[in-house]
Amino acid sequence: MDLIETKEKTDRALLISVDTGKFDAEASLNELEELCESAGAEPVLTVLQKLNKVESATFVGTGKLEEIKEICVSQEIDLIIADSELTPTQIKNLERECDVRVIDRTTLILDIFASRAKSREGKLQVELAQLKYLLPRLSGKGIELSRLGGGIGTRGPGETKLETDRRHIHRRMETLKSQLKDVENHRQRLRERRDKDGVITVAIVGYTNAGKSTLMNYLTDAGVLAQDKLFATLDPTSRALKLPSGVTVMLIDTVGLVRRLPHGLVEAFKSTLEEAALSDIILNVCDASSDEAQVHTEVTAELLAELGCGDTPIINVYNKCDKLSPLEIGADNEKTVHISAREGKGIDKLLEAIDNNLPVRIKKVKLLVPFSMGNLSSEIREKATLISENYTADGIEIEAVIDEEMYRKLKDYILD
Repeated sequence: MDLIETKEKTDRALLISVDTGKFDAEASLNELEELCESAGAEPVLTVLQKLNKVESATFVGTGKLEEIKEICVSQEIDLIIADSELTPTQIKNLERECDVRVIDRTTLILDIFASRAKSREGKLQVELAQLKYLLPRLSGKGIELSRLGGGIGTRGPGETKLETDRRHIHRRMETLKSQLKDVENHRQRLRERRDKDGVITVAIVGYTNAGKSTLMNYLTDAGVLAQDKLFATLDPTSRALKLPSGVTVMLIDTVGLVRRLPHGLVEAFKSTLEEAALSDIILNVCDASSDEAQVHTEVTAELLAELGCGDTPIINVYNKCDKLSPLEIGADNEKTVHISAREGKGIDKLLEAIDNNLPVRIKKVKLLVPFSMGNLSSEIREKATLISENYTADGIEIEAVIDEEMYRKLKDYILD
């Protein structure tokens, strides 16, 4: 008997956008191409039209719609993806005119999130975001929703949930919110335990595909999925990292960000992003080789400001510098570091910058503890980070990293 290998057909996608001057349409369309590839589709062509405002019925103008119809036939297009949020009417009219399945940017991002989520919390957040997005679009669609269930833009809750009435969807959303609350309460207890134990947290945030997971893996051998795809990592990962000073911090990898991230997703994943908001130090990782590097850094900084991170030390980490010439790489300081996580270049400077930005409650000190106070040296070994210990004629010389409570107890023995 002959075995025949069957390969799943890759959707051929046509990307369309309307430039009304409200945002950089070309840059956003380029990003949509990357999102499309991350979802597993093949972006064949892009169509960009400049209009004062989008057409309420068909998104694009009549002439451009005819051009799109011709492209769909000549290029055997399977899927049209709009780089804006479409109304149910626009989707219905575009599908009728082009005889091709149509989704929008938000649906595409939700689909990628659905395929990437691995943890219970991630899956709950994705489903809640999808239902919030679909709920106002259920009116009048009826049996049309039965077409969902296969292909890009259809992953997630599944057609059974989507075909239930509004009352059932509201009930499902309340259940999801309750389950997420339990997860958030558990995470809050973990945070409180970390605070009680004096654990310093360092959050890795930044634009998606900037190399955050590669950096996490290099520093901690975390085994996080690191691929050249947008949203390769969705679920937060925490690992211990020992700094050159001897201080051990908790390094946290977070979900990547994109330009014009749907508001519903920011809300749904706020608990994940709060890991950054409540951390002691933030590493804002950016792809230094990208033409949009400065924009990406600013997008992340704006979101961090929204989350209330104004007083948290932020270190801008420009990654992928192995793709730049030496003349293109700027100078390093306590707030800016240039690295290559893939090749391990500049990591020593990054660790030094983290050390220099440690919160005030952690102090590196040199002590001379009298032999008569030997119990203090035992307490330092047990509760602090011991760097060195030498016995001298005058007592025990100790170098250690201590917290504020121990600092107050030992201040009389600190050497200048």
